[in-house]
Amino acid sequence: MPSRCSLQWLVALVLGLVAVPAFAASPRLTRITPCGIQRGAEHVVTFSGSNLGDAQEIFFYHPGFEVTAVEGSGNSCKATIKVSPDCRLGEHVAQVRTATGISDFRVFYVGNLPAVDEKEPNTDFAAPQAIDMNVTVEGVVQSEDVDYYVVEAKKGERISAEVEGMRLGITMFDPYVAILDEKRFELAASDDTPLLGQDCAASVVAPEDGKYYVEVRESAYGGNGNCRYRLHVGNFPRPLAVYPAGGQLGQEVEVKFLGDPTGEKLTKVKLPAENELDFGLFASDEFGIAPSATPFRLFEHGNAFEQEPNNGIAEATVVELPLAFNGILETEGDVDCFKFAAKKGQVFEVECYGRRIRSAIDPVMNLYQADGKSIAGNDDSRGPDSYIRFNVPADGEYVVRVTDHLGRGGSDFVYRIEFQPVKPDLALGIPRVERYGQYRQTIYVAQGNKVATIMNATRTNFGGDLVVEGGELPQGVTMQAEAMPSNMNVMPVLFEAAADAPLSGKLVDFRAKHADPNQNISGGFFNRADFVISAPGQSRYSGRDVNKLAVAVVEKLPFTLEIVEPKVPIVRNGVMQLKVVAHRAEDFKAAINVQFPFRPPGLGTTSSVNIPEGQSEVLYPLNANGGAQVKEWKVFALGSANVGGNAWVSSQLATLRIAEPYVVAELQRSSCEQGQDLQVYCKLNVNTPFEGTAKAELIGLPNKVTSVPLEFNKDTKELTFPVTTDASSPAGKHKSVLCRVTIPENGEEIVSTAGTVEIQIDKPLPAPAKPAPKPEPAAAAAKPEQPKPAAPAAKPLSRLEKLRLAAEERKKAKAAGQDGG
Repeated sequence: MPSRCSLQWLVALVLGLVAVPAFAASPRLTRITPCGIQRGAEHVVTFSGSNLGDAQEIFFYHPGFEVTAVEGSGNSCKATIKVSPDCRLGEHVAQVRTATGISDFRVFYVGNLPAVDEKEPNTDFAAPQAIDMNVTVEGVVQSEDVDYYVVEAKKGERISAEVEGMRLGITMFDPYVAILDEKRFELAASDDTPLLGQDCAASVVAPEDGKYYVEVRESAYGGNGNCRYRLHVGNFPRPLAVYPAGGQLGQEVEVKFLGDPTGEKLTKVKLPAENELDFGLFASDEFGIAPSATPFRLFEHGNAFEQEPNNGIAEATVVELPLAFNGILETEGDVDCFKFAAKKGQVFEVECYGRRIRSAIDPVMNLYQADGKSIAGNDDSRGPDSYIRFNVPADGEYVVRVTDHLGRGGSDFVYRIEFQPVKPDLALGIPRVERYGQYRQTIYVAQGNKVATIMNATRTNFGGDLVVEGGELPQGVTMQAEAMPSNMNVMPVLFEAAADAPLSGKLVDFRAKHADPNQNISGGFFNRADFVISAPGQSRYSGRDVNKLAVAVVEKLPFTLEIVEPKVPIVRNGVMQLKVVAHRAEDFKAAINVQFPFRPPGLGTTSSVNIPEGQSEVLYPLNANGGAQVKEWKVFALGSANVGGNAWVSSQLATLRIAEPYVVAELQRSSCEQGQDLQVYCKLNVNTPFEGTAKAELIGLPNKVTSVPLEFNKDTKELTFPVTTDASSPAGKHKSVLCRVTIPENGEEIVSTAGTVEIQIDKPLPAPAKPAPKPEPAAAAAKPEQPKPAAPAAKPLSRLEKLRLAAEERKKAKAAGQDGG
């Protein structure tokens, strides 16, 4: 429980309530009211947020709901929902499909009890709100508010109270619940619980006939209008743990519910044949059923159980792999050890489940050889839980040891150890564009249009190319995606809707698989929503994971985008201006923001460009570095415009080829004094022959230094750039002079940096002192002048030759000065 003091620095970022832009084409869902509904009944539920007035459908991620009517208005909509009598209890997920988009998803709860509303005033213990047993109260805690409810119970009757507060995902609300007798003596109280997180539950057996009071408040006496809760009060069981906390898929297992005030209860449960996200068991008896589940692991193998005493390695319980090891640290200081046999070369992911199954334990796990020699240990690799990758060093017996980090223990300190083989795993997701929000985590494509997204893939314990399988998309929607190379974890995926595609949507089991079918590796889409977090620690207090991708067809938009595919490649160390064209409806003039989301390795660009109002095209600047991956890539442009709200479309998947440079230049360093001319000698290496005449030029020259472009063709071997300096050109070494080449091909240009060179500009040496004049010798008879042979064309001096010449001139100048002295 956060203390009142700690709450002063705990900044609640309540994502459902963060202000977002009012985009008609981008519906947002922030709250579902009421926060929960009873199964086996019909309800009118309000979905609130922004731009929900054109709502058409409600998506549910689990069966058991039938929507008979949807009516939208402004920023909300109302849905009439029938809930089946066998609908799964507990947390559910819903989101709204409108004619122009798909909202965020939010959680709501399905309960077994009828609901009543809180009625103020009920803040005085002497004047509580009377309620029947076995109801759910929908209430709210205002600042410093305390709500009291009173029920009547007989001696020996169980009274249970459970609060859903933080789990509703509305705001930073840490509830507290207590059960009191008529003398205001506290019989049971709860703030945070391992099972329910920041939410709470209390349960007692009535010691005598009479009235019993249930108190609900914020744990630090805070509160506000957003601190809503669902209080379940009744005779239902409310255990705090289940043992074992997992079982074999498809099998019937016997489990024991722990922590209920009436004692432990054994029951048999038939487990599903396939894994289910967030699977749990609901405790039930003749008096009712628990409002929320106790998490339960579904595993491929059966169970083994600790046998006390097993505190030491010599007393370790003997078990066999691949069974899961199950135990309870029942007392303070309790330690459990299990002995098992393994063979050299086996590799296991050893997972200790404690907090992940909502147990009170903070496990510490160690592995030993049978003689007690330590192999490995771990505390918090899985949050508070432990994990070790165990490479078996030799055939033999080994021991795994479990204890609590603080040496605690109790009847609900349940844990479970699974030795899982190292298996490949694949998960898909869409990168977030909001740090904690869900914006653009869905796919909605306009009729007759396209929209693309980046799909990322997390490969675990394997490598190789991936192929997107997609799934069963809405009618009229098709998908296009290239294989994801083994060295990449992102790929562009394009969705296209036919012009006559009906407005509809689906929750799609969107999947990808290994390109080699013999590998038999596949994985699906995963999305995590954060509803309530805190800063500065960024703890996640409320959130939800889903494993379906929401896809929908929305109303036609007045523009499309197209990339004009270049007829030339962009080469390493090259640049390109990629043309993006907007095809507009005649009356649509709004500006269009264009992004380039997918960037192949080594390709860079700006975050976005704009097609101005009334115009139809823009050039998108691209650049490729020297390590850009040479390949034909599929890329897309993503555009958004205000169409009564922000609407998104994309271009086709266009081909962009990255190639090796056609020409590489080797340039010699050169130098001169300020105000003099110099020459830069360039040796050309043509790697890819081309037709016509290309251009080379020096760019990045210092101030008041000029050169001229030179032409060359595929057969040119050398170029010499004349460079002119000024008396005020900056002196020094200039290392960022580039040789840029422009090569024509297919009516377009390939532009790249072919090489770099250093130019040194020196300040002139001071003029030497003039020597005294000497008498002139007698003039000799003039000889007829012989014609001189024509001098050969001067070859540019190398850098070394120039340095030697400069040194020689300085030597002569120094000697002349000494003679003059």
